[in-house]
Amino acid sequence: MKKLLFATTNQSKINRFREGLSKKGIELLSLDDLNLNIEVAENGKNAIENALIKARAYQNLVDIPILAMDDNLFLENVFENSQPGTNVRRVDGKSLTDEEMIKHYTNLVKKYGTDGKITARWVYGIAIINKSQEYTYTWSKSDFYLVSKPTEKRNVGYPLNSISINKKLNKYFTDMTEEDKLNLAEDERDIIDFIASCIEI
Repeated sequence: MKKLLFATTNQSKINRFREGLSKKGIELLSLDDLNLNIEVAENGKNAIENALIKARAYQNLVDIPILAMDDNLFLENVFENSQPGTNVRRVDGKSLTDEEMIKHYTNLVKKYGTDGKITARWVYGIAIINKSQEYTYTWSKSDFYLVSKPTEKRNVGYPLNSISINKKLNKYFTDMTEEDKLNLAEDERDIIDFIASCIEI
């Protein structure tokens, strides 16, 4: 089985792709698996740039392909200088804890939203480095609501799920059942296929 380092310590992100890549004959390793974790200045202008910065940071530390991922969060009717963009967890130079993120984003909803909610959208970017060759891919997900009232439930690593509501089901992400997730799951086979194709080169 081929090995691929996912340059993240976020277990939820690893779980998102591990099974699909395993079916392609690729074992997804985390930074913890290889006892790696270096400070990386993610100062790119978008998700792709940040993903490339992260992948390049580990390029000389391992001799296997590297996958890195970043995401941008966009909120409707929010001024550009207040958009989270690439700084979803980092605010004013500080990396927020899960609870600090919930507080920060509920305050943004209160300031810019209407009736306690605001329409939001995630845009993702991944970068892969294999044998010094760089490959990138970007995609976005369906709109959802960020709301000012958090639920008590938490998804470790994904704190905004506690203040995110699916528009179709009118449910917090944390309250969605496995059946809900299966019914609403966005097909990410193209992402798995892209990653696998870069590893096979």
